[in-house]
Amino acid sequence: MKTARISASARMLHETLICLCVAAAFLAVIPLGAFANTPGTTPGGVSYTAPEDWDVRSEGALTVLAAPADELLVALADVGEAASASDAVLAAWALFDPDADYPVRLETAASPREGWEARVGISYDIPPNDRLAVQALALRRGGSWTVMIVRGSQAAQGRRSAAVSLIQQSLRPAGYERESFAGRTPNALTPERIGLLRDFVAEAMDALDVPGVGLALIDGGEIVWQGGLGVRQLGADDPVTADTRFMIASNTKGMVTLLLATLADEGALEWDQPVTEVYPEFRLGSDETTNATLMRHLVCACTGLPRKDFGFILVEPGAPATETFRQLAETQPTSGFGELFQYNNLLVSAAGYIGGALAYPDMELGAAFDLAMETRVFAPAGMYRSGFDFAEAMQGDWARPHGRNIDGEVVEISNAFNQSIITHRPAGGAWSTPADMARYVQLELSGGLTSEGQRVVSEANLMERRVRNVPTGEDSWYGMGLFDEIAWGVPVVSHGGTLLGYRSNFYLLPEAGIGAVVLTNSDEGAVMLRPFLRRLMEVVYDGEPQAMNDITAAVERMARQSDARRATLTVPGDPAVLDALAAQYHNAETGYITIRDVDGETWLRAGAIEGPVATRNNADGTVSLVTVGAGAIGLEAVIGEQDGVPTLTVRDSQHEYVYRARQ
Repeated sequence: MKTARISASARMLHETLICLCVAAAFLAVIPLGAFANTPGTTPGGVSYTAPEDWDVRSEGALTVLAAPADELLVALADVGEAASASDAVLAAWALFDPDADYPVRLETAASPREGWEARVGISYDIPPNDRLAVQALALRRGGSWTVMIVRGSQAAQGRRSAAVSLIQQSLRPAGYERESFAGRTPNALTPERIGLLRDFVAEAMDALDVPGVGLALIDGGEIVWQGGLGVRQLGADDPVTADTRFMIASNTKGMVTLLLATLADEGALEWDQPVTEVYPEFRLGSDETTNATLMRHLVCACTGLPRKDFGFILVEPGAPATETFRQLAETQPTSGFGELFQYNNLLVSAAGYIGGALAYPDMELGAAFDLAMETRVFAPAGMYRSGFDFAEAMQGDWARPHGRNIDGEVVEISNAFNQSIITHRPAGGAWSTPADMARYVQLELSGGLTSEGQRVVSEANLMERRVRNVPTGEDSWYGMGLFDEIAWGVPVVSHGGTLLGYRSNFYLLPEAGIGAVVLTNSDEGAVMLRPFLRRLMEVVYDGEPQAMNDITAAVERMARQSDARRATLTVPGDPAVLDALAAQYHNAETGYITIRDVDGETWLRAGAIEGPVATRNNADGTVSLVTVGAGAIGLEAVIGEQDGVPTLTVRDSQHEYVYRARQ
């Protein structure tokens, strides 16, 4: 079958896109200008939305949406009748690029949605060195298929993921009317309805093998339920409670912007003030970029700075807070301010540390930030078990992280990797509990007041964080540390968090005065978060039950993904390949990759990543080392040579790190 290919980091990007295509993810927005997206219809009657500045070309049954300079193409093919999703995709490629020949890696199905009776994602096996991203999505209504093909460089897809989401999420068959709860009177979260939500979480946990979940529900300004389901640690009986600590990862970001909001109340900063006026040491790439950066740009995901997470994952832990600013000074945006959604942890880290410096200018940056969060956010909000101290958090009532091993079994994993965030902790290093997160959600729903009526922040500056900055998909935007979307016709404010073995989300339904918190201690918890929002909507607005269908489809999809990944790897790695490796490789920016023997296994260590390695033979003849320790975060390094020196090359979508062997 003709198809398309992907590298290790591209695989990660691809699985993200397939989740977007298959599970409808959401992203973000900014008020730096109007976004003139253009609705359209394919010759077959399928509606779509073309992102601003994209070109639309049609020929026969094919509609091609092209990003500026054609750096990324999205083809929509009205295939019509086909025997299967695979046949429909083949027919689409024949229309789009008859000479394409990409080997299929995996085919996975999602539950019916948005008028489509079948939704099937196709991923392709592409050599890492190609740096190419290619995906397909087959959609069926009745006997007619429509196929979406995405092709472009990994860098282009990384920059334009929100635009691809917009196109995909807007695809609807002719005559379909979107489901909407707009205008419906919300139901109160009565004990019966709370029971429905708890039952859903329990059923999803069982299906996904998630050990424990912290849950909190808020209605009418009151916490109507808080507590836990399941256990804190596999193999133990200790239950998750309302006071169990979890890492909340990027849910920290909204709390950082809350800190900035309190400082704006005090007059210490203005959202549209140049950062250098507030913190003269700040630098971002060139002088021109530095001078143009405003305080809101640090937290709006709208500055055009790409993710650079390997910049702290691959380095040795223990760097001071100033490392955030050193890395930013050496990094330049890859798109214009306000042009594209590009999520970046370093900018939010800088925002938090600047907030700390404003509050406590005579202290070291990290200590100042920790104290500022305690005195201006956690303590005033009544979040007494929240903070950044790993040693304190990992005692007593805390949830251990879990993830799947190479054989697909959920196991407990070390929390050592997650300590890589400490240096940049404003971006995602907080610990919290269901009870504390419930207090946070109460604050958001009340306009800045605690449940006792104490004002923590002005309503004006709290709400400024929700101003839509850059689009992240259809009817979804990013504010400042918060996502804002219209889901099933209803406004939703939210944010998620991801670290190794921890996935979390909180949701606000402002019109209904309802909020929810979901904290999980497993990578697989990510799969229940969007379906939980759907189930919350079903319970509040008497919607048709669909959420569990998404979980069921996800279980099958994850199993197929795990099997497909395992099939590509040689575990343990090929001895001939492993024996030829150098003991150590070096990159001037990130440091060292070390190869060593651990009890007869070959292990790789690169900064926060450490574990056994497998090998994979790529279609172009190259070989990759792939870490296969338990958990969803790993590393792929392509074996190569430069100027006669052996190398290992590690990539994300927009960065490349070449490590040279040390002789």
